[in-house]
Order: sequence, then structure tokens, then C-alpha cells
Amino acid sequence: MFVAPWRSLIARALHRNRSQPYSRYFQLATVQADGRPANRTVVFRGFLGDTNLLKIITDTRSQKIDQILDQPWAEVCWYFTVTREQFRISGELALIDASHSNPELQKARRSTWQDLSDNARSQFAWPPPGKTRGQQEAFSPPPPDPANPLPNFCLLLLDPIEVDHLELRGDPQNRWCYLRDQFNTWSTTEINP
Repeated sequence: MFVAPWRSLIARALHRNRSQPYSRYFQLATVQADGRPANRTVVFRGFLGDTNLLKIITDTRSQKIDQILDQPWAEVCWYFTVTREQFRISGELALIDASHSNPELQKARRSTWQDLSDNARSQFAWPPPGKTRGQQEAFSPPPPDPANPLPNFCLLLLDPIEVDHLELRGDPQNRWCYLRDQFNTWSTTEINP
């Protein structure tokens, strides 16, 4: 797969903002069944190999799973404070859960699980997210197997089709739109901020 021209810009922003631990967090918006947006902060888990697919993780018991199954379109908003730049990335989400049929994507799901901290893996053994809070001891489960993901662990892949990059430094500010066509070719247009 051809690596998109905006990917190196994100790599540069991550590098230049590496002193800020929260630079790996971005907002992910999905669409609820009633058409209203649902937004939450998630952690960027890297790109899937040499592709343009952004990796995110989630629990299959969370509300966003039904939202994605109903409407897979999503948008990310990612702001880097040191370099004062924003990326808005829109595209389609793919769910890679325990039943996914692609062995390569199952391998990616497993390696993403293995890359998590013990604390992050333990959260998938907690009671279902968004439900009435359970007893305190329910949040101290035995540590999950670090080699094999729990069944409710899900790898989300965002396949971008449009990226809006805004640099807030400068007068005037700089902004570009990257758009992928049906042949997987990216075009770049400088636009007004």
C-alpha cells in the first residue's frame, strides 16, 4: 500500500511533541443510531505496518461497537500543543474482534494486545463499560494472559479518506487538505485557514 503524504507529517508532529505524553491521545467521533455524534478520547496505538491505517483499541462491550456496526464512518481530531497543529482525519472504521476471519489482522490484534501494559490489559477484565458500577473488587481481577487477548478486546482500524491539516503558527495560518480517490491516490490542496 502507498504511504500517504500526510503520514510523515503526523510522524514529525509526534516526534516534535514527544515531551507531551498526551500527544498520543486524540478524539474519535462516531455516529449514534439517532444521528447524534458520540465523541471520546482514545490512544493512538500506531499505524498498522506500512499502511495508512490508524490503530485504536476498544472493548467489544462498549457502546461504540454498535455505533460502528451501524455506521462505520468516523472522524479523529488530533491537536499537538508544542507545534500548534491540528489533524482532522475522517474515514471508515473496521472492527478486528476475536471472530474476525483475516489471519493477518488477527495477528495484528494479538500483537497490539501484547504491546499493552499490564494495567491496560486488566481493564478488559473489568465489568462491562457504561453499565451500573460494580463492587470495588470487580476492578481488581486476576491479570489476563499477556500473550492472548481476552475475547472482548478489539482492534479498531481507521482507514482515512480525508485529512485536514492546520498549522496555527504563521500569519496567515497554513492549511492543507489531503483527499484519497477511488484509485487510492492522494491529492493535496492548500486551502484557506
